[in-house]
Amino acid sequence: MSEKLQKVLARAGHGSRREIETMISAGRVSVDGKLATLGDRIESDKSLKIRIDGHQVSIAESATEVCRVLAYYKPEGELCTRNDPEGRPTVFDRLPRLVGSRWIAVGRLDVNTCGLMLFTTDGELANRLMHPSREVEREYAVRVFGEVDDDKIRQLSKGVQLEDGPASFKTIKFAGGEGINQWYNVTLTEGRNREVRRLWEAVGVQVSRLMRVRYGDIQLPKGLPRGGWMEMELPAVNYLRTLVGLPEETVTKISVEKDRRRTNANQIRRAVKRHSNVSGSPRRTGGSSSSRTKDNSGATTGRSGTPTSRSGAASTRAGTSTGRAGTSTGRAGTSTGRAGTSTGRSGGGSKKRGS
Repeated sequence: MSEKLQKVLARAGHGSRREIETMISAGRVSVDGKLATLGDRIESDKSLKIRIDGHQVSIAESATEVCRVLAYYKPEGELCTRNDPEGRPTVFDRLPRLVGSRWIAVGRLDVNTCGLMLFTTDGELANRLMHPSREVEREYAVRVFGEVDDDKIRQLSKGVQLEDGPASFKTIKFAGGEGINQWYNVTLTEGRNREVRRLWEAVGVQVSRLMRVRYGDIQLPKGLPRGGWMEMELPAVNYLRTLVGLPEETVTKISVEKDRRRTNANQIRRAVKRHSNVSGSPRRTGGSSSSRTKDNSGATTGRSGTPTSRSGAASTRAGTSTGRAGTSTGRAGTSTGRAGTSTGRSGGGSKKRGS
């Protein structure tokens, strides 16, 4: 049975479908010596010579190939592209090196947005997690500048018309702040370009800071410094696969020890600081964003001035291998976050989220 070329290449781990469609449109993919075009279909069981940028690639699915997923804390100032012609830092710069595979970004964050990004070696998983038909929740902590009244909240919940169609927030929760600088936690079930910022701008409110704190039930890992990564263990990987209708994996491959160039949290932080100084990307102020403490109510306080999500969704902390210390936390299962208890600092004082 024939399948679309981009689907076959994505399944073989050569990128997400969206990335491969871009490659095809740019004339970078050929099949048996002929340039591929969007819409081409191939028989994946036939012997075909498929090349990307002149290099022959395999489309065979290996029985030993293991789906891997990383959680990465993207800092502001990094681009979501593999290579930048101007030499600016990208989200791929600090990821562990792979042999015979590549990391595929699950969606994008714009250059001025920080927070959780997921990367996987499975192109089909990446495509399904990004596709709006799956309605996978994304949660953001947003600091806004401007008057926010009940009417604007209703508009954002009901829906506003953007240039690429109607859009709305699934949930909006006040998370602290005073005056015209306030924090909100918002959720979406799609990932259109700059959608969070454009929604607020549509009601006359500017976003002064934006941070993704959750994708599905995967929270931004506690204690992970900006520019740091953690590899998900089997329960977390299978949660994501089940979420989008893919079969579960039976084995894991936490073999990143050979790839690690930083062996503890302090080394990561020093490397991030050097990277930021060289690239000119925004530096962290006011303490480490990864230093979070819990109060007696279970609320999480972000010392960087951003509230961390406890939206009530199950937080999948199902064992993660950290890129900091080469150890696995091995905490299988899930923990339930409490809604309306996240504390963020805005201005100089901290306010608890409204419940």
